[in-house]
Amino acid sequence: MKNKYIIGFVAIAIGLSGCTKLNEDLNGQVGNSGVTSGNVASVLGASYAAMIGPYQAPWNWSALQEVTSDEVIVPTRAGDWDDNGAWRALHLHKWAPDHSRISDVFRDLNSISYVSTSVLGSNPTPSQAAQARFLRAFAQFSILDGWGQVPYRDPGEDVTKPSRVRNAADEISYLISELTAIIPDLPAGPANVANKNAARTLLMKVYLNKGAFLNRTAPAFDAADMAKVISLADEIATGGYSLTANYFDNFAPTNDVLSKENIFTAQNIAGSSGSDLDGMWKCTTHYNQNPNGYNGFSTLSNFYNKFEAADKRRGGSYAGQTNISGIRIGFLVGQQVDQNGTPLKDRKGNPLAFTPEVSIIERDPNHLEVAGIRVIKYPIDYANTGSKKPDNDWVYFRYADVLLMKAEAQLRSAQTAQALTIVNLIRTTRGASLLNSLTLDNLLDERGRELYWEGFRRQDLIRFGKFLAAWQEKPASEAKYLVFPIPDNQLGNTNLIQNPGY
Repeated sequence: MKNKYIIGFVAIAIGLSGCTKLNEDLNGQVGNSGVTSGNVASVLGASYAAMIGPYQAPWNWSALQEVTSDEVIVPTRAGDWDDNGAWRALHLHKWAPDHSRISDVFRDLNSISYVSTSVLGSNPTPSQAAQARFLRAFAQFSILDGWGQVPYRDPGEDVTKPSRVRNAADEISYLISELTAIIPDLPAGPANVANKNAARTLLMKVYLNKGAFLNRTAPAFDAADMAKVISLADEIATGGYSLTANYFDNFAPTNDVLSKENIFTAQNIAGSSGSDLDGMWKCTTHYNQNPNGYNGFSTLSNFYNKFEAADKRRGGSYAGQTNISGIRIGFLVGQQVDQNGTPLKDRKGNPLAFTPEVSIIERDPNHLEVAGIRVIKYPIDYANTGSKKPDNDWVYFRYADVLLMKAEAQLRSAQTAQALTIVNLIRTTRGASLLNSLTLDNLLDERGRELYWEGFRRQDLIRFGKFLAAWQEKPASEAKYLVFPIPDNQLGNTNLIQNPGY
């Protein structure tokens, strides 16, 4: 990792906390000479700050999980959103080791891992150490998910030598051991710090995805692993979580107060710098909507059609947003209006009516600005727009995901009736009709409906054996695309081995 990323994250944290500067440079890695017990809190803060770049926006880790899936498409609209074909390559599964988005995310996820490790050689309290170890495990889980091999260092290692690398099997064993060990020392809450139930949720994901990480072309699901998923969900259930009545309150500017189900979030403070969460609505809305958007990301009609009309997750009016701008929450399709109900127009004066039809390359000049159903998952924070940053806390883990993971483990363990009960609880809460039966296919659909645009779809499609299939604007793809390539600029580390096919 380059020095500037670690130093920058540390500088952000120290600047926010008002602490004095570090005694020495962290050398871009994990040496402990520059960290003292007096500023451990600042370096731990830097670990949390390091999470912002790769996670809190639609164009980094989320893009690798969503644009590569059947949920999201970023059509080239004449000269807009071309970016040298980077977005098309993700959706079409045509990326290569020099793909800039893949390279940047790999770098930034590893930065989280390394700066978190720097906390551990500096006499942290048990709670500080456990939080740093959780953040490191969180980032390493993403690296394992994306690339199948994980660079790592221990505190105090010689940073002039290449980092060591764990293969998938070793990393899975490490994550299970590490997460189990730190749970007793993690705080019980709040949601915006690494906490016991956040670690349990991540551990659930390790057990649930273990078979897919070990064999992506033919995932197997061990009964003992599924039993662990179920038991961890039962432990989390004692935390007092429940499904939030208004689905979109989980993502609102005051979601720290409104949500009953958020387990792990990143705290964002209204007006402060740092978060690109507002990209979640800017990347989809049109230039003539309020606030002015970038007119890019869309969803696919086949995905939208998985929702019943009465399903609240499909969206509608939302107080604090629709009454201010006319923009609805959820999926935006058809004629768009302002807060007075006046129909909006595109830049050519045509009706601004978003269409279900969308192509990977839009060529019709009258369709460029309206092609594709748009998505607003995080309600717009109108109190903090423009140069200010929104107050919505970024959501990493929700209780609904815990319930769906439990249902999946039950279904894979022949406990179909119990799994169906869970799924129908979620569906009735969201206004959808009851399912009469539960299969792997309709459970995957339910995960899509509940967790869309939250950064899990690629992982889910791989686990359910659907990632290589053809879907709208994408042909069937080769097995090599089940993992991302190690970026060309990282292969100076001889412990990293390029993934097969690249």
